[in-house]
Amino acid sequence: MTFWEWLGFENPRDSPQPETPSPKEGLPQVTDNVRDSGQTFVFGRSNAGEQVDEKAAMQIPTVYACVRLLAESIAALPLHLYRVTDENGNKEKARDHPLYKILYRQPNPEMTSFVFWETLMTHLLLWGNAYAQIVRDGKNTVLGLYPLLPENVEVDRDESGELYYIYHAYTDEVPGEQNKDIYFRRDEIFHVPGLGFNGLIGFSPIAMMKNSLGTSIAVDKYGSAFFKNGAQPSGVLEHPGIMKDPNRVRDNWEAAYGGAANAHRVAVLEEGMTYKPISLPPEDSQFLETKQFSVTEICRIFRVPPHLVADLSRATFSNIEYQSLNFVMHSLTPWIVRIEQGIIKDLLLEEEQDTYFPKFNVDGLLRGDYQSRMNGYATGISNGFLSPNDIHRLENMDLIPADQGGDDYYLNGGYVKLKDAGLAQQNKATAAQQNQPQQTHLEEETPDSENRQSESTPKRQKERRAR
Repeated sequence: MTFWEWLGFENPRDSPQPETPSPKEGLPQVTDNVRDSGQTFVFGRSNAGEQVDEKAAMQIPTVYACVRLLAESIAALPLHLYRVTDENGNKEKARDHPLYKILYRQPNPEMTSFVFWETLMTHLLLWGNAYAQIVRDGKNTVLGLYPLLPENVEVDRDESGELYYIYHAYTDEVPGEQNKDIYFRRDEIFHVPGLGFNGLIGFSPIAMMKNSLGTSIAVDKYGSAFFKNGAQPSGVLEHPGIMKDPNRVRDNWEAAYGGAANAHRVAVLEEGMTYKPISLPPEDSQFLETKQFSVTEICRIFRVPPHLVADLSRATFSNIEYQSLNFVMHSLTPWIVRIEQGIIKDLLLEEEQDTYFPKFNVDGLLRGDYQSRMNGYATGISNGFLSPNDIHRLENMDLIPADQGGDDYYLNGGYVKLKDAGLAQQNKATAAQQNQPQQTHLEEETPDSENRQSESTPKRQKERRAR
């Protein structure tokens, strides 16, 4: 079954499509908020005069690198569905739940888990919202998830205040179909909003920062024009007399000396013409510094450490590891929490939300070097919270059989509880007192034996002399 069959083009949905409420019906104030919140920051022309939208932004190398880094990092994390097994919070992987396979392996027959989450993260980073259609069966079991393009999704409320989603499908998306609006109920859409003002719709980071990104686009165009003109500043050709066709002279000049291929060619001026540059060279207008500032500015927008997008100007060996950990804690974790809570809200039934929960595994990103990991494992073994097989699982090694102690936990015998520290000292003092009389008796016997030995020594010497 194809994606658009899942959407309902071949099999229209049985439920009636809600009608779009007028501004005077239902909840006009809430409806206007939902509708207007997505249009507060829109794509358009920046103050630098450049058109900024998601496609233009992705042509900026730093934007492309940041979006790719965040999207691939989230998509590469294993996502498992867990089940709480007891009141102590112990858990196990819910492999028998239908949602486990969809989240971990294949959300739909056309996409792998990596591609699906990479696509949704790209939508979040560019448009500020990620939408996916939820395909369910008659028992309300989730059968698949299909991503929807955020720029074609509109969120609104009906007369009763319930949210619904309108997907504007166009002819180029569905061959043979005319422009068509598809209506979805709230329980048919998986929605992860980004940063926003009303908590329902997120704002596009690209639209919010279009002036900053427009400056980057303008700088790139300036650099392209600079090299197109042979890496020489523009100027004026002066002629001592009156020229009949100045356009022809200019066109001939650009054809002969314009472009990077014609750079450093020797110019020949006729009829007393002179060339005078009128623009500042790139070093005077701080062209390279502006380019470098654009990289830092874009990294600041996406909260990405510059060294992860190949900007090592301020990176050192001592702070690279800390910045990598900072990337996991402050860049990836907020997105991970958004997605996990969105899964609980939209994909789990209300009676399942207290028992099941999704979890991204970020342990692989937090792993240090080999020596640091071994020191950590040694601490875990000696303190009794890691078994040998726990470490083997973390290191992707074969497990040790249970009869050989692979699942056993060990504890250093020198440790005592804090409340028992004084009791142990008292036990030592009691033992010393019990042993003290025996030691005194030995001390008293020692002089007598020494006296007997001293008294017998002269007697034996006299017997030897008599012989």
